[in-house]
Amino acid sequence: MTEDPALGSQPFCFLTTTGRVTGRSHRIEIWFALHDEVVYLLSGGRDHADWVRNVLVSPQVVLEIGDVKRLTHARVVDPGSDEDALARRLLLEKYGGGENLTEWARTSLPVAIAWRPAE
Repeated sequence: MTEDPALGSQPFCFLTTTGRVTGRSHRIEIWFALHDEVVYLLSGGRDHADWVRNVLVSPQVVLEIGDVKRLTHARVVDPGSDEDALARRLLLEKYGGGENLTEWARTSLPVAIAWRPAE
């Protein structure tokens, strides 16, 4: 799959989840990092964030980066794994390393989304 390399440099993406109670679509704008066909997001609200709670119930999501929109799947990254460290590092590198962002990267909950169409 050939991707536009500029996609990873976009300042944000849009994530649409399905409401776990209402079943309605919920769309948010959020920072991201793209690495090896996986998009990483960090939830500062951890598993209390509405979008994360929606993903835990219904992992099928719509992800938009630039002009590309895909139906795909999201999952919470295993805590303490190499992927956990990678997600935190990628987002911190992309958005800067000020004290507030360093704390955010350290304490947030990483979520991974396949950057390929759902099968």
